[in-house]
Order: sequence, then structure tokens, then C-alpha cells
Amino acid sequence: MAAVAAFVGTAALAIALTRVPARQDAALSSDLSARVCATSGLEAWLGLGAADAGGPGVHPASGTYYTLEFTNVSDRACSLYGYPEVSAYRDSLVTGGQAGGQIGSAAIRDTSVRPRPVMLAPGATAHAVLRVIVTVGSQQASCAQVTAEELRVTLPQQGRPSIVPAHIPVCAKSHVSLSVQAIQARPGVPGYTMVP
Repeated sequence: MAAVAAFVGTAALAIALTRVPARQDAALSSDLSARVCATSGLEAWLGLGAADAGGPGVHPASGTYYTLEFTNVSDRACSLYGYPEVSAYRDSLVTGGQAGGQIGSAAIRDTSVRPRPVMLAPGATAHAVLRVIVTVGSQQASCAQVTAEELRVTLPQQGRPSIVPAHIPVCAKSHVSLSVQAIQARPGVPGYTMVP
């Protein structure tokens, strides 16, 4: 009986020593979530595009690289990590006040760049490379090319998208014409990989 009591006492002490008080745990969780960049604290914009140089069997105009730029306009540092979600849309103003509507499929993830945490000081900018691929040649008709007037970009861990003005050709219907890389530090240069 004494052995059982000693075991129970030791187990209770171990739990008490490893458990974080509820107030500290909540404060830590709140601090971590406050460091994630909120959509309201960032300005999202589209950098200039650069045509794909092409390669064997690739038409030079088959793809254009853009950079989605994210500038911290808040007064505190925050962090970004992962892939933004990107979709092309028709602008409701251009379509005569009717609902714009999504064009084609959302961007797929280009995993050639490994996601890394990016800390943004106030005024600093990070970027993600967006590639727009429009089918050319004999498959042009199946692409049903249209112009996207805006991109809707949802950052990791955010629910509300940023509306980014654009004027880029994309494939309509179910064609995938967009791919996006993970968010990287510093402003981006279209068509170039940034070395950390």
C-alpha cells in the first residue's frame, strides 16, 4: 500500500512539474498567433512579368513569371510561412457589374522551392513566384484564353483574400494555368531564383 501511495505521489508531482499554467499557455499561444502576418497588415501587389526562356519542345511564350509581393505595412514584425492560395478572377467592374467569377482552376503548388519561415520587419517585403502558363500552338482552342483582371491571394493561416489588380491571360474552364512557389524573403525578380 505504501508503494502504491508513493507511485501516485510521484506521478502527481511529475504532472505538476511538466504542466504549463493555463494563463502562460494562453499567453504563449496568443503571442505566436500575433506574430503571423495578417492580411490587414500586408499590402499585396504583382511585380512585372518575365517570359519563360523556353527549352526543348517548349514555346517561348508558354509561360510568364510574375512575383507576388507582400509588404508589411503594420508597425510590428510578423512572419509568413508556406504557400499562398492564388486564383484568377474577372473584375466585376469590367463585366458590367455582374459577378466576376473565378477563371479556371486555382494555382497548383510549385514545390521546387522549399518553404521556410520568413520574418518581415515593418516596411520589409517578401515574395512568391507565380507562373502563368497559357497553352499555345495546336492546343490554343482548347485553352479558351481570357484575361484575368484580378488575382485573389490568400496567405497561409488567413481566411480573407487580398485582391491584387492584374491584367494577365489565363486559360478558362478547368485548365490549370497558374502555379505558385512558397513565400521567400526579400522582393522578387521574375524568372530568377533567390538564394537564401
